[in-house]
Amino acid sequence: MMVPIRDTSAGASFTVRVVPRSSRTAIAGLFGEGKDAALKIALQAPAVEGRANAALIEFLADLLGSSRSAIEIAGGQHARTKTILVRGRKAAEVSAAIEKALAADRQSASTARPGAE
Repeated sequence: MMVPIRDTSAGASFTVRVVPRSSRTAIAGLFGEGKDAALKIALQAPAVEGRANAALIEFLADLLGSSRSAIEIAGGQHARTKTILVRGRKAAEVSAAIEKALAADRQSASTARPGAE
């Protein structure tokens, strides 16, 4: 499972689909498929007064090991589907960080449930 991440002159760019008012903030999978796929991210924050956008930037900064100022919502400020720009990072770096987070999440989910594989 992977979302298309593109290299741009400013950094790496990819699409996310946010689900505000979720029970926890986490990667929730993939939305769509192929070149139109987006990383689905559940956010505890509501979509009011920019709180979901701020929570998204903070979550992605932690996930990618970047500063919050390096993460920009380049498109879709008021939509659930957003274009994210990670300044100063290559697509391969961002992809590796997302894959590492997904693998860790799968590992913790399988150890949290008895009998899970």
